[in-house]
Amino acid sequence: MPPTVASNRSVLWLLLAVLSLSSAQAWAQAYDGARREEVDAGVHTPVLTKAPELVRFVEAVYPPEAAAAGKTASVEMLVTIDEKGQVSDAQVVTPVGDGFDEAALAAVRQFQFSPAEVDGAPAPIQIQYVYNFVLQPPKVEESAPPPPPPEATLTGQLLARGSRSRVGGATVRCGDDPAAPEALSDEDGRFTLKVTPGTCDVRVVANDFHLFTTKEQLAPNETTEVIFYLMPKAPGYETVVRGAREKKEVVRRTLERQELQKVPGSFGDPIRVIQNLPGVARAPAISGQLIVRGAAPDQTLTFFDGVEVPLLYHLGGGPSVLNAEFIDRVDFFPGGFGSRYGRAVGGAVDVATRKGSTDTLHGSVKVDLLDSGFFLEAPVTEGISVAGAARRSYVDVLLPLVLPDDPEGGTLLVLPRYWDYQVRVDFGAKRGSEPGPGGRHTGYVMAFGSDDLLSVVASGGGRNRDVTVDARTLFHRVKGDWTYRNGRFTSVFTPYAGYDLGSFGFGETKLDASIWSLGAREDLALEVLPWLTVHGGADVRFEHLVGSGRIPFLGGIQYPAFPGGEPKVEMQDIFRVANTFDGALYTELDVKLGPVTVTPGLRATYARIYGQDRFAYDPRLWVRVQPTEKTAFKGSAGLYSQPPEAFNLERAPLGNPALTHERSFQSSVGVEQQLTDIISVDVTGYYNRRYDLVVSPGETVRNEDGTLTRFQYSNRGLGRAYGMEVMLRHAVTRDFFGWLAYTLNRSEQRRVGGDDYRLTTWDQTHILTAVASYRLPYGFELGARMRYVTGRPTTPLQHTFDRYDVDRNNFSGTFGPSNSIRFQPFHQLDLRLDKNWIFQSWTLNAYIDVQNVYNASNVEATFYDYRYRELFEVPGIPILPVVGVKGSF
Repeated sequence: MPPTVASNRSVLWLLLAVLSLSSAQAWAQAYDGARREEVDAGVHTPVLTKAPELVRFVEAVYPPEAAAAGKTASVEMLVTIDEKGQVSDAQVVTPVGDGFDEAALAAVRQFQFSPAEVDGAPAPIQIQYVYNFVLQPPKVEESAPPPPPPEATLTGQLLARGSRSRVGGATVRCGDDPAAPEALSDEDGRFTLKVTPGTCDVRVVANDFHLFTTKEQLAPNETTEVIFYLMPKAPGYETVVRGAREKKEVVRRTLERQELQKVPGSFGDPIRVIQNLPGVARAPAISGQLIVRGAAPDQTLTFFDGVEVPLLYHLGGGPSVLNAEFIDRVDFFPGGFGSRYGRAVGGAVDVATRKGSTDTLHGSVKVDLLDSGFFLEAPVTEGISVAGAARRSYVDVLLPLVLPDDPEGGTLLVLPRYWDYQVRVDFGAKRGSEPGPGGRHTGYVMAFGSDDLLSVVASGGGRNRDVTVDARTLFHRVKGDWTYRNGRFTSVFTPYAGYDLGSFGFGETKLDASIWSLGAREDLALEVLPWLTVHGGADVRFEHLVGSGRIPFLGGIQYPAFPGGEPKVEMQDIFRVANTFDGALYTELDVKLGPVTVTPGLRATYARIYGQDRFAYDPRLWVRVQPTEKTAFKGSAGLYSQPPEAFNLERAPLGNPALTHERSFQSSVGVEQQLTDIISVDVTGYYNRRYDLVVSPGETVRNEDGTLTRFQYSNRGLGRAYGMEVMLRHAVTRDFFGWLAYTLNRSEQRRVGGDDYRLTTWDQTHILTAVASYRLPYGFELGARMRYVTGRPTTPLQHTFDRYDVDRNNFSGTFGPSNSIRFQPFHQLDLRLDKNWIFQSWTLNAYIDVQNVYNASNVEATFYDYRYRELFEVPGIPILPVVGVKGSF
């Protein structure tokens, strides 16, 4: 019988989502002075919205010797299809010999497919394709064709066990015969398979899922409808290659979902993982601050979907103010960020939220010893979905029960209380739908907010006065998003409105400030040529600020000394209103010339603050050279500006109307190297020079009438930060992932015309963090995090004499050189143990996250008795086991 070939053209479409086969390393790398570090929260997994279709089939040449011997074979290949539908690579997974491998490769490399689409855009993918060589018997001429045999239809839907998510791109067939008919599930997990009646040994093959098998009895000319629940593989920490956006920043780091949710000490919060990356200093445990490359916390901005928010973490060392289920990705910029962002001379963090579910109802409930919260998402109708979340803490109730009293009668209680919420409604064209002649329109409206109250109560047991400090931060935001895409043009318009409230109380001193804000962003992108893309846009914001408070009279030149007739300091009430407008235009060019990418950018800003006009122009430049697939060099330089606070422009003695923008020059160079398939290293050096910094007290000026005026602030501050960041990473494999991050940083400052540079309060010269997680038998996962940080600088108290300030009716200390000594180094070990149970329609996760396993005694802060004779240390969190459970469906 003559040799012929029968090939199934859509066998085992195991979509591996290999998006962006670009120069981006798949690893999290340190973000230098001109780069972005992107932390993929892992919540959003790219969705196959259009499977490739074979449009040109080439029949393989049957090996003559194999045909003569009557041999058949099935050649399994891994086929890479580029964004144009052409086969860019094909490799045999398991060789079968006898010339079949070479014949199959020669044919498959000539195939042509229709382009695949992921999240609605053409993208390269990889599939597993089986080419079947079958010897067909010679045709026998018949007088009349036989009647067609009866058929049975098997139709249904594929769902992920534990979450009920739709499983698209899976292959469904009866038995393992290579010639058996098969069906491919669509994006909703639906399939239809027509087979011979009788017993069907169902086999379902899908990427990231175990092989599903069952038996179905199929009657002739009847349709059987089923629902199959596929078990996720989760065999360990298998790498899932995710899509990466075009990389123009100097460095991008991408952490996999397993890394983000399993890091000890993060309590499963993806945003908290930022604290373990190079360039990020350790903030005091109760502050909720973000200290980047030695910059002050107020010099690093935080955004949600491009909208500024006052804080990223809840006070008291709590979680981030956004529910983890809402996070799509986290863009972390320790410096050198693009022209799209401004109003900061340090770093920036932009957290992007994800679209709600479009397939069915999903949700989760999480309860642990710190807080409880829920998340819910569901489709409403075609093209509309809604998602919401809320959380409330109860640390303020539990903490007094576990903190020990001071042996001598003194106590220190840090009582944080917080809640947050998020609601999002998405609308517009369905993801993956074909754009109409006028392009594709999508959008969403989102409201979110947070409220924090932090009380610090210290009682000295008779040695010093009792002290109570209260701080509150509240914010609400409502934002919209309208995205329009047409060919190579993209427009994103983002209007928003917000309200912020901040208050602080210390003894009789009370300060309150509220901010009403309106703003909008417009971001445009146009691919002019394959090697040239233009970005541009506008960023405007208006703020109405109202401040009030009760503070002591400022002593010194403006006021006579308090006579001391009353046993308390003289107080004054203040009330101020200020309006601020800040508008900016920005542009960037992405120019790709072979292995070289050059991105020049410019941001121009006009601000009117408390009646004062201010301008700033910030040019920026990024360069990346990738001579080989495993090696890349990068560098950047640019100017950055931050406007002064509105109330700091108050007339003396409270402010200085002449304040201008704070400025910084940021530069960096670095190299990325892939050492092996799973180990990579990133080394970056940076130098940041900050100038025109606002410092206090300001200058004292002699007026024309001979009187003196002392300004509270001036732009006479100079600063510099320089160092090196190293990140050695072991990629996510079957049983292990981890990284080692080291930061060498020096942060110094001085005044114009003053003494030499000295350390800033935010300097932490050496920061070493090691993170590792390993899969144990029986479905357990064990992770560890070890940190060592140089102690923060502080100013020593000199016990020479007591100083009594009659103006303010209090004592003050005599101190030595500023920031000339340090706290003791910080060191701490954290452990986390996870266990998952997957049921048919929901998943249960139980965990214990233990902070400070060996109960290290770390000093977080200090305070003095009322006469400044004795120093008291505020201890850090003792050993803290947090047990929690999370159910997801």
